Amino acid sequence: MADRSSVTDDPWGDLKQLTSARIALGRAGGSLPTGEWLAFKLAHAKARDAVHCAFDAKRIEQAFEALGTESVIVDTMAANRMIYLQRPDLGRRLGEASRALVGRRSGAFDLVIIVSDGLSATAVHEQVPPLASLLLPQLQTDSWKLAPIVIARFGRVALEDEIGALIGADIALMLLGERPGLGSPDSLGAYLVYGPKPGNTDADRNCVSNIRPEGLDHQRAADVIVYLLNESRRRKISGIDLKDERRILGNASAPPKSNWISR
Repeated sequence: MADRSSVTDDPWGDLKQLTSARIALGRAGGSLPTGEWLAFKLAHAKARDAVHCAFDAKRIEQAFEALGTESVIVDTMAANRMIYLQRPDLGRRLGEASRALVGRRSGAFDLVIIVSDGLSATAVHEQVPPLASLLLPQLQTDSWKLAPIVIARFGRVALEDEIGALIGADIALMLLGERPGLGSPDSLGAYLVYGPKPGNTDADRNCVSNIRPEGLDHQRAADVIVYLLNESRRRKISGIDLKDERRILGNASAPPKSNWISR
């Protein structure tokens, strides 16, 4: 590895203290410094590992059992990881046996929570248990009638529409591993939709993204999700019609809007 004295630093390098983005890398001659190149390769490897990491559905089921919550494990029409990556459409539909399994648990529910690996099982393993431990007590306090938690292997966002409609929930909330970035292989997204049904689009959903300790931490994520869920239930809307208005209304405790996406 090149001696650090051979590296020419960028004059704006102090800005690195304000962001985890890969900026002000400097140069060694006409190239990146060896240390920065190796750090990039490591981040890329972690992102690839997150995409291909096997999803431990039983581990998530046990985490919900520890919280006193019933759950059920289901499969989509994607039979394995490679098919899931090549055929996104198959991750939006339950397999036949799983459709019957979910249908047998149907009822009149306010909310169904779905958990799926998405594009980062790592994110689900690391973020869902601590987030659920904060989220579920708040929902119980607000008297939500919850359906059994549905843990789906190889799921895409729109899977929440089929599951929500099958189980009879007014609102569906999906906790899903997001596409890994080069500095964020463990980022979780939360997608909610009022009136889940096949045919909904992203315009009908709200997304709270970048849920991880280095992004939107678990407590603030739980607060945003519960606020949006309560407003969705009260106003019977979601998506582009539903915004986090707490800051507008003078609640200074609301998180900055740059930390989450509503769509």
